[in-house]
Amino acid sequence: MTTHNFVPAAYHHVLATLPPALTVESGDVVVTETIDANGWDKHGDKVWKAGNPMNGPIAIVGAQPGDTLKVEILSVTPSRATGWTRAALAANVVEPEFARQLPPRDRAIWRIDRNAQTATLAHSGGAGQLTLPLAPMIGCFGVAPAGGQAISTATSAEHGGNMDYRRFGPGTTAWFPVAAPGALFFLGDCHALQGDGEIVGTGIETACEVAVRLSFEKRSIVWPRGETERDIFTIGNARPLEQALQHATTEMVRWLAEMGLDLVAASHLLGQAVRYDIGNVYDPAYTVACRLNKNWLPR
Repeated sequence: MTTHNFVPAAYHHVLATLPPALTVESGDVVVTETIDANGWDKHGDKVWKAGNPMNGPIAIVGAQPGDTLKVEILSVTPSRATGWTRAALAANVVEPEFARQLPPRDRAIWRIDRNAQTATLAHSGGAGQLTLPLAPMIGCFGVAPAGGQAISTATSAEHGGNMDYRRFGPGTTAWFPVAAPGALFFLGDCHALQGDGEIVGTGIETACEVAVRLSFEKRSIVWPRGETERDIFTIGNARPLEQALQHATTEMVRWLAEMGLDLVAASHLLGQAVRYDIGNVYDPAYTVACRLNKNWLPR
């Protein structure tokens, strides 16, 4: 296993079949620094245009269409002392009439204390100062899509993309369906913290240092999957929200079938034990996670 320190020379606003910026062997670790969604780096300098700029692509030797890319998220560490969010809810997450009352979507600046592991907003309206614990995560990552497509980092699909699911943080393993030789992995848009849904249109956007271990497996999946210490989950990306739920649920049933559960057994288990999380309801495709505690899985 080799550890690669990857310093991007350029960033991308699409996930696509592009020439690799780095090629690694299966099982290698990549350490890299991301810039924030607006293109500001760890020094607060504007180094790229806004729109979730991605590091990559990173090719994995031997990965082929039909394989699965395994991404172990080893660490996500804010590398800047500030982050930013929008100051108002997105109009689509409240009732249409109420949306008229929403304040301007100005940028709010948070202070990130890496020693205390907190983020503080000095002026949060009537609540005064607001301090919350950090929970760093990767907002946008995945692989080159099928069919030579170039898909914007503003949205998501089977290949991953801008899912903004808060459980994609340190200690989580993610899997993506490989659709291009080398898999061509991209990542960026890291957040110091974010609630479910990304309902203000941002997490706490900041620059981060990220370490991931990349390897491929000779098996096929359809939608992204993930595993934490406690749970397994599957991801559906689509609009309307019910279609994203359908994709996530179907992928979970496929996963349970690989573990030996037939449709009746999977129906009983999911019917009483499933949990659903909302990753993103702001961007063009919404994200739903179908989540199951590992205590209920077949031994």
